[in-house]
Amino acid sequence: MFNLSSIELSHFLVSMATLLALAHLLGYLAERLAIPRVIGEVAAGLVLGPTLLGYFFPEAFTWLFAGFPQQDRMFGLIYQIGLILLMFCSGLKFHTKFKNGDGKIVLVLVLASTILPFALGWSATNLIDFNQFLGPANNDFALKIVIAIAIAVTSIPIISKIFIDLGIMHSRFAKLIVAIAGIHDILLWIALGIATSAAGHSKPVTPESVIIDIGITITFFIVTILFLYFLYKKLTIRNGNFLFRASHIGYFLFIMFVISAVAGYLNVDTMFGALLAGIGAKIALPETLFKRLEQSILHISFSWFIPLYFAIVGLKLDLAKHFELLFFLQFLMIATFAQTIIVFLACKLIRQDSLTSFNFAMAMNARGGPGIVLSTVAFSAGIINQEFFAVLVLLALVTSWLAGSWLRFVLNRGWRIMPGDEDLVPETINIHNDIIYLKRQIEMDQQKKQTPE
Repeated sequence: MFNLSSIELSHFLVSMATLLALAHLLGYLAERLAIPRVIGEVAAGLVLGPTLLGYFFPEAFTWLFAGFPQQDRMFGLIYQIGLILLMFCSGLKFHTKFKNGDGKIVLVLVLASTILPFALGWSATNLIDFNQFLGPANNDFALKIVIAIAIAVTSIPIISKIFIDLGIMHSRFAKLIVAIAGIHDILLWIALGIATSAAGHSKPVTPESVIIDIGITITFFIVTILFLYFLYKKLTIRNGNFLFRASHIGYFLFIMFVISAVAGYLNVDTMFGALLAGIGAKIALPETLFKRLEQSILHISFSWFIPLYFAIVGLKLDLAKHFELLFFLQFLMIATFAQTIIVFLACKLIRQDSLTSFNFAMAMNARGGPGIVLSTVAFSAGIINQEFFAVLVLLALVTSWLAGSWLRFVLNRGWRIMPGDEDLVPETINIHNDIIYLKRQIEMDQQKKQTPE
């Protein structure tokens, strides 16, 4: 029980190490080319997966990733843990504090970028035949929700990383976008929870079943947030909390896994539980403890599990056999133009200038990680088939690339990104000088050892 032969273990470690190394390498190269890192990480899976290696050298692909019967399930476990940690980290990025005057902008853009694109995506299913993309669950209601979310979703991790790379995370514009995306995505994850719950029913969708699914999801959201707030505020930093005293990070991981498991048992997707665990930590923990948690979790997650998650997403794609380029371009145009026009007009409604309005519109188009999560969750739940899975993943990658490229162009031209950021000075981040810094530290340590006391 729970055993692998030494050959099987060695084989799995070789395949995992190969995938992880290529994910980090291509992610690093993507960042050097001013491209979101996630694109490089997914590209690692495309290179080693059915799209390239499996297409040109099928025997090599089979040997690397299907060398023994349990190997696919082991990668499946890594994939699911990576997804849970990604959603937990996204919850940690949730913003709750705004400056005076920003509340109006946040409220208008949250409503505009959530309700209108969602409604447009839902309506599009009545004009375009999406039934060809139905998955094994054969649930038209769940498919409509997924398409509507795909039009509306925005990525907190990707847009945050773009702002950090550009050195403008301290700007008013960046803080507003991250805050809007956080509130906006919670609403969309609730909708996804309803979709996966509906897809899990074997009976036909009825108004009564939809109301029950909505009720369970919203109740789970409210009860979980209230429970976590009480837990973190009243019961965490106590002498009698021996699990917290034994390992702070272990304690928070335990809570994350339990909340995710409860979500799964309630037929609400596990990733929603992980997201709420992160949000609860953000709003309830003291700043010092939160910073320690955030730093430790980010290091663990983004060094191993999350790059592997995105790389495995690439492994699951087979663009050589299951990808319709023409439909993807059409869907990309619909999704991008819909979100751009709606956000632009909403900004004009609250008297923002044209450039600021377009900057908001482009930033809100970055679908990134949540767009990929949407596609993987919907694919795993049987809501969509492999063709539409590929469309949604590439939509997330391309829109993130476009958003980052546009904001970089604005800054390079010296244009104001929004009112309040007239004197914005991008922070210089020496992300490529780590090896130089490390060498200097080693030299200083050696000099200290050689210097007599």
